[in-house]
Amino acid sequence: MSKPKIIVGLGSCGVAAGAGKVYSRLLEIHESDPGLFETGKTSCIGMCYREPLVEITDDKGKCLYGDVDDKKLEEIIESHIKNGQAIEKYAVYSETFSGEEQYFIDKQDKIVLRNCGMMDPESIEEYEGRDGYESIKKLINENISGDQVIETMLASGLRGRGGGGFPTGLKWKFARGNKSDEKYVICNADEGDPGAFMDRSVLEGDPHSILEGMIIAAYTINATGGVIYCRAEYPLAVKRLNLAISQAHEKGYLGKNILGKEGFNFDIYVKEGAGAFVCGEETALIGSIEGKRGMPDKRPPFPAESGLWNKPTNINNVETFANVPWIILNGAEAYAKHGTEKSKGTKVFALAGKIKNSGLVEVPMGITINDIIFKLGGGIKDGGTFKAVQLGGPSGGCIPASLGTTIVDYDSVNATGAIMGSGGMVVMDETTCMVDVAKFFLNFTQEESCGKCTFCRIGTKRMLEILERITEGKGEEGDIEKLIELADQIKNSSLCGLGQTAPNPVLTTIKYFRSEYEAHIKDKKCPAKACNALLTYTVNEETCIGCTACARVCPTKAISGKVKEMHFIDQEGCIKCGACFDVCKFKAIDLN
Repeated sequence: MSKPKIIVGLGSCGVAAGAGKVYSRLLEIHESDPGLFETGKTSCIGMCYREPLVEITDDKGKCLYGDVDDKKLEEIIESHIKNGQAIEKYAVYSETFSGEEQYFIDKQDKIVLRNCGMMDPESIEEYEGRDGYESIKKLINENISGDQVIETMLASGLRGRGGGGFPTGLKWKFARGNKSDEKYVICNADEGDPGAFMDRSVLEGDPHSILEGMIIAAYTINATGGVIYCRAEYPLAVKRLNLAISQAHEKGYLGKNILGKEGFNFDIYVKEGAGAFVCGEETALIGSIEGKRGMPDKRPPFPAESGLWNKPTNINNVETFANVPWIILNGAEAYAKHGTEKSKGTKVFALAGKIKNSGLVEVPMGITINDIIFKLGGGIKDGGTFKAVQLGGPSGGCIPASLGTTIVDYDSVNATGAIMGSGGMVVMDETTCMVDVAKFFLNFTQEESCGKCTFCRIGTKRMLEILERITEGKGEEGDIEKLIELADQIKNSSLCGLGQTAPNPVLTTIKYFRSEYEAHIKDKKCPAKACNALLTYTVNEETCIGCTACARVCPTKAISGKVKEMHFIDQEGCIKCGACFDVCKFKAIDLN
C-alpha cells in the first residue's frame, strides 16, 4: 500500500456523536499534507457506544479507534501515520493486536451487516468491489429461472425479518404464481421500534444491497416496479438510497432490459412516510403509498394477490432483502448452516437500555439471550443486575433474567410471550419498574393506533388508564384481572399486528413480575423505587452534612435546616419531584 487510508464513520450515530467535526478536521490536516494519507468515509459498524470511530488501514492491516475527537485524531495521525506506532490505549479493534473491544467484532456472524462500515456507502464501485451486483449477474448470465430462485430461497430457510417470520421463498412463490402483467416489489423500511435503528443503519451503510435484493425479487416474480417505503425522519438514509438508485441506473442495474436481458424492466423509487408505526403493517403501508391514510385492511386478499394499485405485490423488510444477494451468491446451504433447524441464518439486534455496549450486533439464530447481553453486550452498565429484556419492539414482550438461557429463534422467543419483531432488544436492570415499563410501551402503541378497530383504539386507552392509576398509587383490587381481560379482547379483536401485539408488554410483565403489580396496588410501594408517586423522600441523619444543596433546589421550599446541620423534608409540602435526590452528593436523601 502506497499510502495509509483514514476512514471516519459517518452514520447517523457517528454524526450525532461528533464524527462530522472529526471528519472536517481530518480533511484540514489532509489538505495541509496531501501526500501523507488518503481519506475516506463509511457508515455505522454497530459499535455505536464508542462513536466517533476512525479506522486506519496500512501495510500492517486495519486498526479501529474509538471515542475520537479532534485532539485524539491529531495524536493518532502523529503516532500511527507519521511514526508507524498504533496507539493501543485508543484502539477498539486491530488486526495486529488485541483491541479493547476485539470480541465485539470478532464474534459476530455478519451477513446483513457484511458491508456496513467496510466501504463508502455512496460509492457503487466500492459495493461492486465487494461482490456487489454479482448475484443478479449470476441469475441473468446463467439463465436461472424464477422458480429456481424460489427453490433456493426455500432451501435457505430465510424467514421474513420484519417480525412475522413468514418463509420468504413461499411469499415470493405466491406472487410469482399470479399471472398479472403488472406487479410490484416493496421494501418496508418504516418500522418504528428500536429495531428500526438497524434498518436505518443498513439503508445508510449499504443501500445497494437493498436495491440488489429487490432487483432479485423482481426478477423472480416478474415485477416491473419497486418502492422503498422509508420514514422521512431518516434524511441520510433517504439521501443515500436516492443516490444509489441513480448510480444503479447509470450502471444498467435498473431500468429497461437490465444487464442486457430482454424484457427485464424494473425501476425503484423512494416513498417517504410520515413515521406512523401502523404503516409497518403491509396493507396500511400500501394505503400510505397510494396517498391514503395509513390504516390496515382486511385480509384476504393478501398483497401477493392484490396489493399496490390492486396488483400483485411482494413486501419484505430491509433485513430480509439484505440477506438475499448473499444467499444467491453463496448458496442456500451456506446460509442454512447458520441458525437452528426452524430458524436459519442470522439476526441483527439493536441493543439499548442498561447495557454497556449499546449498538448493533449480528448473531446466528440459536444464540442465547445471555450470550448476547453478557458477551457481545458487555453486561449491565454501572455494575447493575440483569432483570429483564424487552424483545420485539414496543409491542414485544419482557423476558425475565431467569429465562436468559432462552435461545433466539422464532419458536423459542414466541413461547416466552415476546416476539422477535424487527430486532429491538431493550435491557433492564434492578432499577427498572416493570409496571412503568409496561405503561411506557403501551403509551406508545396507544398513541400509534390508527383508530380503525374499536378494541385497539379504546381498549388500549382503558389499559393505559389503569396502568397510570397503579403507578400513581391509586391502583385497586381487580386491576390486574381487568388488564388481562382487556388484553385478551384487544389481541383477539384487532385487525392488524399493532393491536394484536400491543398488550404483550403488559401480559408478560404480569406473567413474570406479578408481585411488582401487587406491591404497587396493595402496599402502595414501587419495589424498584422508580415510581415517584409511591416514594417517600427523607433525609438520612448519618450522611447529611447540612450543605443546603437540597433546600436550594426544592421547588416548594419543603426542605428546611441550617448550614452544617441536618435538614428535614416536610412531607405535606414535598411533591416528590426528586430534585433533592439528584443534587445530593453525599447520598443523604433516602427513598422509601
